[in-house]
Amino acid sequence: MSDSQLKIVEGSALTAAQKKDLLNRLARIEGQLRGVQKLIAMADQPGDCDAVAQQMAAARKALDRCFVQLLSGSLQTQSGNARDLAEAQASAIKLAALLDKFA
Repeated sequence: MSDSQLKIVEGSALTAAQKKDLLNRLARIEGQLRGVQKLIAMADQPGDCDAVAQQMAAARKALDRCFVQLLSGSLQTQSGNARDLAEAQASAIKLAALLDKFA
């Protein structure tokens, strides 16, 4: 699904530019995964598994980077939009909990 099919909603979680960048990264990862599916379907020799494993690792790393970018962007945007220090700190604590939970 390309980002042109998705309507980017303005909000306080992420900027439109951050969302667009994340959507572009996810589209590239989606393409990588389709490539992995094709590699698996076409695997004929035992050595073909090396190529599949390498592409899976690359896709996993790309998704991990996207996750980090999501949290970093969210932290920047939410802290920058905070009305005061207490609200900024609450946002940081909430995002740190997400990082602890999912990383």
